[in-house]
Amino acid sequence: MTDFIITASHDGHVKFWKKVEEGIEFVKHFRSHLGVIESIAISSEGALFCSVGDDKAMKVFDVVNFDMINMLKLGYFPGQCEWIYCPGDAISSVAASEKSTGKIFIYDGRGDNQPLHIFDKLHTSPLTQIRLNPVYKAIVSSDKSGMIEYWTGPLHEYKFPKNVNWEYKTDTDLYEFAKCKAYPTSICFSPDGKKIATIGSDRKVRIFRFLTGKLMRVFDESLSMFTELQQMRQQLPDMEFGRRMAVERELEKVDAVRLINIVFDETGHFVLYGTMLGIKVINVETNRCVRILGKQENIRVMQLALFQGIAKKHRAATTIEMKASENPVLQNIQADPTIVCTSFKKNRFYMFTKREPEDTKSADSDRDVFNEKPSKEEVMAATQAEGPKRVSDSAIIHTSMGDIHIKLFPVECPKTVENFCVHSRNGYYNGHTFHRIIKGFMIQTGDPTGTGMGGESIWGGEFEDEFHSTLRHDRPYTLSMANAGSNTNGSQFFITVVPTPWLDNKHTVFGRVTKGMEVVQRISNVKVNPKTDKPYEDVSIINITVK
Repeated sequence: MTDFIITASHDGHVKFWKKVEEGIEFVKHFRSHLGVIESIAISSEGALFCSVGDDKAMKVFDVVNFDMINMLKLGYFPGQCEWIYCPGDAISSVAASEKSTGKIFIYDGRGDNQPLHIFDKLHTSPLTQIRLNPVYKAIVSSDKSGMIEYWTGPLHEYKFPKNVNWEYKTDTDLYEFAKCKAYPTSICFSPDGKKIATIGSDRKVRIFRFLTGKLMRVFDESLSMFTELQQMRQQLPDMEFGRRMAVERELEKVDAVRLINIVFDETGHFVLYGTMLGIKVINVETNRCVRILGKQENIRVMQLALFQGIAKKHRAATTIEMKASENPVLQNIQADPTIVCTSFKKNRFYMFTKREPEDTKSADSDRDVFNEKPSKEEVMAATQAEGPKRVSDSAIIHTSMGDIHIKLFPVECPKTVENFCVHSRNGYYNGHTFHRIIKGFMIQTGDPTGTGMGGESIWGGEFEDEFHSTLRHDRPYTLSMANAGSNTNGSQFFITVVPTPWLDNKHTVFGRVTKGMEVVQRISNVKVNPKTDKPYEDVSIINITVK
């Protein structure tokens, strides 16, 4: 392989990155498509890359020279694409499907836009995957009706492969998806070509044997399974679990589940894929989940790619003498296994490695590396004139036990105050109960479900923390955001009744009580269920007046 990482964004941009000894380096940026990129593919030996977009075009890139070498006008809206040639083939053939039908068009990736062959009867529904098995020189494709087909490229005249151990599909388990009224959203082959790993639209991971088409393993990753698992043995704190479940439901609502992929490691014994708990590493031989990566990270992993081994260097090869020597410089040449992944609703990608982040010199530093300047739209959104009008520096919380006057800090934490003010003006908090009250500590509210697991920001989902050096939990009657970890603010907030310095840099302080402290105290002293901290008699917000 070439040690290149290629990323494609929803708005038509393609970027090339090079894997180096430690981490990656940016190489080149292309504005590949004017519209949305529908699919990308890389050839089996890593030499050619292509992308198709809703501008009805296919762009072909030479990976090693990181250059665009061909452009094909397709004349239809493409859905999937895949390189279907193997090293040594005379034609660098590439397949593209039409988004709205079951047609598959075969082109010469280095030639013109005249198809070499068209499959118009192989599939009757729009395709969801096309994948080449380079070991057996066969292609597997799937469609939305759950049908899976085997076929070959131009070398074998586009016929059914002769090297598989079945003739009729009824002798295999390939009707499994159709039976379950599901379809594959991701297909991947093991390095030896003998296993097919799939993720279905029903959130089940199925492993098939390629030569026989028989089902080997099924792993259930459905939401009902995670809920059952959480009840049997707590995987995450309840509030965090509820937040992640909400993200999963949003994934289904916007049909983003189809973007989750599955990959084999280089041994072919392990598969990796993203779940709501993190990246699962499953041993398909022993049927065990051996590791969950990124469980504590606040991202929902979607697409992932795995790099194992040592990045190639442009210098003399390592000799036996160099290996045997104890030269510390030479011993620095070591493996840097890396998982590169994308996340739901995030315009960045993430890397999991065995190395610690470099920038850990101060408490303020983080792991972010910025590769490009903010766009004009982002700058305008950050500086638009109507922003300040949405916020205020004071408000009154009218509760069933009295009024609480608060001072807000829109300058120090503008986004948090804007979220609170807009929610208040829209009546979002009206009728919300103080669902969690701990005597001598704090009173918490802002959850429409009243369970401590609900609520979202005015932008939908959650937003980042806004810590300020002058705003601390150093006194009672401090207004602060409740969260389920860093950068997970939604709508819930709490008011302390004592100084709580241990919450500094964990919860965003955005206000102080100026009047009505006795109301806060009265609420904090009501009788509560000792197990849930929920009051026996509801104390609720009538409404909030923003001045």
